[in-house]
Amino acid sequence: MKKVFKVALVAVCIMLVGNFANAQTKIGYIAQEDVIQALPEAKTVQKQLEDYSKTWTDQLTTIQTTVQKAMKDYQDQEKTMTDAVKASKVAEIQDLQKRFDDQQNLARQSVEAKSNEWSKPLFEKVRGAIAAVAKEKGYAYVINTSQTDMLLVAPDGDNLLAPVKLKLGLK
Repeated sequence: MKKVFKVALVAVCIMLVGNFANAQTKIGYIAQEDVIQALPEAKTVQKQLEDYSKTWTDQLTTIQTTVQKAMKDYQDQEKTMTDAVKASKVAEIQDLQKRFDDQQNLARQSVEAKSNEWSKPLFEKVRGAIAAVAKEKGYAYVINTSQTDMLLVAPDGDNLLAPVKLKLGLK
């Protein structure tokens, strides 16, 4: 009987300690992307990216026009060309198309790199504000709901969007 009582007492103590530990862990959530989009600097970065992308788009449009013109010229003159000239023109068109594809890949990588470079200070600023608010309010973990819809149900009190915007001076 004493053994059963001791086991029951230990089990109750373990449950109470576990509940106490769970009560100490607060989890908050925030849509980080919403905060970043609300920053005035985000509009500047977006405009810079649009301008930067336009320079690449203009280059790609020029190359694409050259490819289309070469293909049209080839189709218009194909019947009068010798086999050697045809092979030469096809190789030229393929080279232009490869140049276009390479330039397109370079453009995509370059725009992505600039986006990351120019957005990094915004992310750091928002992360700093989130960390400060979480510390002030006693949250051990903050989940970013912008990435996925993994948070299906959560109390409004744990949404840190309003306090973080307030910390950054946003409305």
